[in-house]
Amino acid sequence: MCPPDREGAAMNALTGKVAVVTGATSGIGVDVARAFVHEGAQVVLAGRRRTEGEAVAVELGPAASFLTADVSREDDVAALLDFAVRRHGRLDVLVNNAGSPSHLGRIEDVDVAAFRATQEVNVMGALYGIKHAVGHLRRTGGSIINMASITGQRVVYAGVAYSVSKAALINLTKWAAADLGQDGIRVNSISPGFITTGRFGKAAGVTEEQAQARLEALEAYAREQARSLQAIPRPGFGPDVAGAAVYLASEASSYVTGLDLVVDGGLSLGQPGEAMARIRDAMTSVYLG
Repeated sequence: MCPPDREGAAMNALTGKVAVVTGATSGIGVDVARAFVHEGAQVVLAGRRRTEGEAVAVELGPAASFLTADVSREDDVAALLDFAVRRHGRLDVLVNNAGSPSHLGRIEDVDVAAFRATQEVNVMGALYGIKHAVGHLRRTGGSIINMASITGQRVVYAGVAYSVSKAALINLTKWAAADLGQDGIRVNSISPGFITTGRFGKAAGVTEEQAQARLEALEAYAREQARSLQAIPRPGFGPDVAGAAVYLASEASSYVTGLDLVVDGGLSLGQPGEAMARIRDAMTSVYLG
């Protein structure tokens, strides 16, 4: 079962708002941008891949535009936010979605340079975004949303560099929320679980393009695993995360800050009911023979 179709009547939850979404050339970033436009926002998409980003902006129509930016470079992030304000006159929402996965492996085999590179994108990129958004958001009030992960809370399918970066991002979110509430700025994070996007391919050692071509196989695998690993027995999809982002960007969450909103189908809860029933039956057979 796929997530609900978001193509119905727009709720206009973000009408009048201007949002910047980083990492918006594929995956979750595209779905967040699509949902924001659907809800009435003007959206500036950002990413390193110009061709893909411009194609997404064309797909989303006149409410969307694209600017090439590498979030590991502070000047790029500052220029991105200035561009959004020059184009639309204000900034209301920043989604720090750009992220870099890391290869799986033993900690003794960690490539230190690659570890640092992951932190530069996943942690420093978000820090740059928060730092340079404050001056703009202070004038309007607003919302900063950091895309974290359940890997920042527990050891699951992810490399050490990625997991450490997401743990740091969750803490950065809480620190910024405590600091910026007095300025009328809310800061929250979203921690997705197993969301079927091409990004998983990078951790497995293939390119995102190669992984994208095999999404059907990934989805089939995810469906099989979900039945035994989580309470909601289906994999996650980009619109599942985008719905959470719409909530945190909208006035419906005006009294919410410092939250890490988990969107994982119950993966982080532990054994789902079906698995627990099997364990119970097995234990009963041990005791009763």
